[in-house]
Amino acid sequence: MRQFMMKNQIVNAAQERVTIRHVAEDAGVSVAAVSKVLRNAYGVSDSLRGRVEASIEKLRYRPSVAARAMRGRTQTIGVLVIELSNPFLPGVIEEANAALSENGFKALIGIGRSASSIEASMIESMIDNRMDGVVIIAPRISGKILERYARQIPIVVIAHHEPHAETYDTVNSDDRRGGYLAVEAALHAGYRDIAMLSYDLLDSPATIVALQREEGYLDAMKQAGLKGRIIRLPPVAVDRQRAIRNFLDSKDRPRAVFVWSDLDAVPLINAARTSAIRVPEDLAIIGYDNSPMAAIPLVGLTSVDQNQMQLGRTAAEVLLSRIDGRRDARHLLIEPRVELRGST
Repeated sequence: MRQFMMKNQIVNAAQERVTIRHVAEDAGVSVAAVSKVLRNAYGVSDSLRGRVEASIEKLRYRPSVAARAMRGRTQTIGVLVIELSNPFLPGVIEEANAALSENGFKALIGIGRSASSIEASMIESMIDNRMDGVVIIAPRISGKILERYARQIPIVVIAHHEPHAETYDTVNSDDRRGGYLAVEAALHAGYRDIAMLSYDLLDSPATIVALQREEGYLDAMKQAGLKGRIIRLPPVAVDRQRAIRNFLDSKDRPRAVFVWSDLDAVPLINAARTSAIRVPEDLAIIGYDNSPMAAIPLVGLTSVDQNQMQLGRTAAEVLLSRIDGRRDARHLLIEPRVELRGST
């Protein structure tokens, strides 16, 4: 009866913060024995490992960063991306991987599919597989959840604006500045009727890049003494072709449009040309990301360049310094620039 009550107390404690001591008590072994299992020490019997791992699973124990350091490094880094179809991402991932490889680390990629539950599960798997750190690109999960995971594993996040986070680092394009530069480029080209094409943010967190770009657009329009107008497409996961056609056919179509991302700017420029709408004579278009497709001569899209290679390398370097013991949070912004082409 006493043993049953003790185990109940341990389970209740696990709901708050499970420690290595709780695991040891549940498994009926010493803290030192649990530590040996966690760090894969030589001479641990299969019986002991089985008992400890069963308690870890039962109590949902996840070692702290300090505890992870006790068992040494695995030289592996998890890279969690929203998807792989976005042409902006390969440059970021490749450069991050190159920087990690130069320092003796291997990168393993997971895909979150724009779902916070999948992202959370992937991060937990990376923790359970004893990876040394995680690079996360454009997460859907909240900063509060990221803070919790960052107490267990070093994390750096790209395309997530949360400059007050204390337990993890961020590396971003200065998206607000990028939105401002897009309007500035349109103004320099002689346009005054400038709208922004964004999307329905729904329950998106305030950390997303689109919101920063919208704020930069509005800043620049206000600075120029112009009224801003943000036109919203359906949410990211929804097919936007019909909405893009409706925008092109609208009677109050602007003279120039800044599109939140090349993901929509490239289809827009294609739809305009197939609809006999001349670009830029009838509609000037500026995108964001400077994706490889934007540079194709037949596309010729003016676009804000985030410098994805610098984003990837900087994120990897920041994560490695965190793994090496840095404790203070770093939130870095990389200056964007506008790549001018024929669409303006």
